[in-house]
Amino acid sequence: MIFVTVGSQKFPFNRLLKKVDRMVRDHTITEEVCIQTGSSDYLPSHCRYQAFYDRTQFSEMLQACTVLITHGGTGTIIDAVKRGKKTIVVPRLSRYGEHVDDHQLELPARFHEMNLVYTCPDENTLPDILPVVRNHQFDTYQSNTETFLASVDDFLRSYLLDAVTDTAAVP
Repeated sequence: MIFVTVGSQKFPFNRLLKKVDRMVRDHTITEEVCIQTGSSDYLPSHCRYQAFYDRTQFSEMLQACTVLITHGGTGTIIDAVKRGKKTIVVPRLSRYGEHVDDHQLELPARFHEMNLVYTCPDENTLPDILPVVRNHQFDTYQSNTETFLASVDDFLRSYLLDAVTDTAAVP
């Protein structure tokens, strides 16, 4: 199953929904497609869809999918790469009224460079990118949270030790 999610922005993302729906209609995609349409006003004719899934449903859809096609939202991308999902990111673009600016180009580009996702700024290339992603070996996401927290802990311990030492040194 391919899961398509466009996030929860108030702006529609019809461009992506139309493309995926056409790909299913034309049999470019032959497996089941489930779409979270968000605030989009385009309603797919060839895919199962729902405006929004609750957290549990969303997590289940993400876990079950073989490929995720998503907008450039940080939370969805990180959740997908942590789960090792083959992910295609189609960023929302301001020129189409999909967002206020083009910040969704930046994070996906960095994750693409790290070989964690595949970016697709032009939805018309999606039919060519999908088979590439299916066969692509992505790198495993490596969190640096533990290293960061250890660094903060060391800093705070050092700071507190210095504060105690400075206080003890005052006559």
